[in-house]
Amino acid sequence: MPDGAPGRTDGLRVIWLDSRLQQDERRCTLVHELVHMELGHAGCQAPRIEYEVRAETARRLIPIEALCTHAAWAASIDELAEDLWVTPEVVTDRIQTLTPQEAAQLSLVEHQTR
Repeated sequence: MPDGAPGRTDGLRVIWLDSRLQQDERRCTLVHELVHMELGHAGCQAPRIEYEVRAETARRLIPIEALCTHAAWAASIDELAEDLWVTPEVVTDRIQTLTPQEAAQLSLVEHQTR
């Protein structure tokens, strides 16, 4: 990708991925671009739209059950990302966009493992 972006879409039927991406990065980028396509986005989007797409990408890739299971014993965000087969950025997006119910569920798991 000439601009350094990991992926792009035309918003209709084509997704381009940087050939240098690792498997977890390809997986995350592909889902991110698929969300853009579903929403009919082509080209760069405003930061608010990108935030919403990142949040949806994280929800799709990390179900709350998987987050709770792996967060119970992961020692870091990097380890958690590796276990969930996503990037650390996607884990961070997921944690930052938890619903109140999901946050309570994760908090309960963390409390039980202490």
